[in-house]
Amino acid sequence: MRYDLDDLRLFLGIVAEGSITGGARRMHLSLPSASARVRALEHHAGVALLVRGRRGVRPTPAGTTLARHAREVLVQTARLESAVASYSPSPTAPLVLLGGSSAMHRLVPQALVSFLRENPEVDVTVSESRTLDTVRLLASGKADLGVVVDDDARDCDLELEPLGDDSLVVIGQAGGILNGRTALPYSEAAEHPMVGLDADSALRRWIEKHLGPHAPAVRYRTTVAGLNLVVALAAAGVGLAVVPRRAVDGHHQLDVCELQDSWARRRHLLAWGVKDHVSSPATEALAEHLRRAAQSDLSSPAVHEQPPGQGFVVGDA
Repeated sequence: MRYDLDDLRLFLGIVAEGSITGGARRMHLSLPSASARVRALEHHAGVALLVRGRRGVRPTPAGTTLARHAREVLVQTARLESAVASYSPSPTAPLVLLGGSSAMHRLVPQALVSFLRENPEVDVTVSESRTLDTVRLLASGKADLGVVVDDDARDCDLELEPLGDDSLVVIGQAGGILNGRTALPYSEAAEHPMVGLDADSALRRWIEKHLGPHAPAVRYRTTVAGLNLVVALAAAGVGLAVVPRRAVDGHHQLDVCELQDSWARRRHLLAWGVKDHVSSPATEALAEHLRRAAQSDLSSPAVHEQPPGQGFVVGDA
């Protein structure tokens, strides 16, 4: 006997609901159509599968056996489809999202999690990229969206919209070198040992570009790949660090000071690519998730201002 998978799904729905009407509803079938399918199933099986009563239906012993094996068949079928599908390319080309080191901390990951969960049919390729490189790739149609810094994207011809503040601050161990300070210039921070991102990171290169050829010689105790580790090292007293304010959270005891340099005040912008000059629904959806992630970041401030002369302290309340 050959079993139709939809008939098996219908039968399991009927057993779960205790009625043919409920099973039909689950499969989006009319009651007459569902009833006809059940009669055909029983005819081919050569045995009654359901006991029909005034209050619904229940499976016969044969029906119970069929239901148990039907579940196993459908599970194995789903595994089969998944295994075969793994060899097939995505039905659509993946979206390309670019952003700098700062954007890759919380903002992009948070947006990706929610977007990918809600859009299982869409894939996303994410890469860290400096603003100038991001702008170039967006303008050439090689990327769909980018999170860029306003200063470096000011004169581009792309469609831009504000996402949120990305200003830089100096952080250090609570009660340490920065204790009692509210602000200081980078040149003074650089007089002390520091920790920072790797030399090739977008944020590190952005800072060094704005310091120019006369930048102070910084002693880096160590350089690492992610902002989470930079913040943890600074909190442990290894050295001072320059990070985006929003990278500072309540998980570490820290003193936080404003950077007085004008280049430290910056904003994140969402930049749109020019693929076919029309944004796809998927691109629009990803942009919305980036907006939500940025808004969530802004609505959960991690830095709390202390009385004058006490700087900023981050820590558990």
